[in-house]
Amino acid sequence: MRRRRLVPVVAATVALVLAAAGCSRSSGGGSSGSANKTVKLGVIAPLTGPLAAVGLGIKNGADLAVKQANQKGTVKGYTIVLDAQDDTATAATGANAANKLASDPLVAGIVGPLNSSVAQQAAPVLAQNSLGEISPSNTNPTLTRGKDPARNPRRVWPTYFRVCTTDSVQGPFAAGYAYKQAGYKKVITVNDKKTYGQGLVQTFEAEFARLGGRVAGHKTINPGDRDFGQIAGEIAAAKPDFVYYGGEYPEAGPLSSQLHDRGFTGPLFGGDGLYDPNYIKGAGAKSNGDLATSVGAPTTKLATAKQFVTDYAAAGYKESFSAYGAFAYDAANIMIQALARTLPGDGSVKDARQRIVEALGQTRDYHGVTGTHTFDQYGDTTNKVLTVYKVAGGSWTDVFSGTFQGG
Repeated sequence: MRRRRLVPVVAATVALVLAAAGCSRSSGGGSSGSANKTVKLGVIAPLTGPLAAVGLGIKNGADLAVKQANQKGTVKGYTIVLDAQDDTATAATGANAANKLASDPLVAGIVGPLNSSVAQQAAPVLAQNSLGEISPSNTNPTLTRGKDPARNPRRVWPTYFRVCTTDSVQGPFAAGYAYKQAGYKKVITVNDKKTYGQGLVQTFEAEFARLGGRVAGHKTINPGDRDFGQIAGEIAAAKPDFVYYGGEYPEAGPLSSQLHDRGFTGPLFGGDGLYDPNYIKGAGAKSNGDLATSVGAPTTKLATAKQFVTDYAAAGYKESFSAYGAFAYDAANIMIQALARTLPGDGSVKDARQRIVEALGQTRDYHGVTGTHTFDQYGDTTNKVLTVYKVAGGSWTDVFSGTFQGG
């Protein structure tokens, strides 16, 4: 096996290009003349509930792309309407949202969902209806490469794409940072039993052990738990260098707080499910030093994202674009490009769905806010940049950006 390494990424080298995104700072609709037909872009994301902060950032990112496209008249003869459905971060609700959008003949494509567990239920519904989707945030590798993504990759749903990298990269990336750069040698892992959390921990553990680290224990919690007294006490008594958590911030914040209350002195380290200000609110002041990885380089530091950040602020959204707003903006613009190449002419939106999927599959070197995206044969982006963030002074601070290259 070839050695694997972390490759530093310098954000300044990312090309200063914003393709098909428009630069208007208006939050209005634009060129929706009475002669225009209507085409809908769906969004599936948690708009209420514990993960609403992230879901609303996804919705707003897609909404900004739609407004700018309408102002520019990007899809000739059509006005794009955003149809955002709340999946509450639950699989069954996400499947219902997918069914609702798929049954609407004016819906041409979907941005979302946030959660990999929701995607597992929504993706087959959308595939049955030839409805293309681009997730800004799903990281579980099985969604694109099947049950054995490493040894026997097989495309699962030909309509499914994503603009974020996967846990097969994110977990090992975190393991490499922890072992090589932070110098941690002993870890206890915890996961929330959900698709995302289990997959992330599995790939992390494999790489950490390969590097020479010791996985001293594996523990699980239940989604929705907030009382971690027993598990926190057991972990603190075992004195690992750090805890690696697979899951999301509603549970991770209280877990970190209770770990440190019981004398644990290391950091809690997790994936992009932790990277949100709400994690710090839940974890409290003792979370200083906790770590998280998230996909991409820091949006506010990317030269390619300056216009997006400006336009998002000018649009007047009440919520932050959060971890995935910029990715949703890129996903929506890639979808809009496919609509622009496919829709003008005769025929219905529903009849064009398969052609839209084919156009998505032909996406090459799309220069977006979050970097350059090309979809491979599985629907994955070739952009595999990740960043490690640390809690410092009550906020997340980026400490390292790079990518994981396996052999």
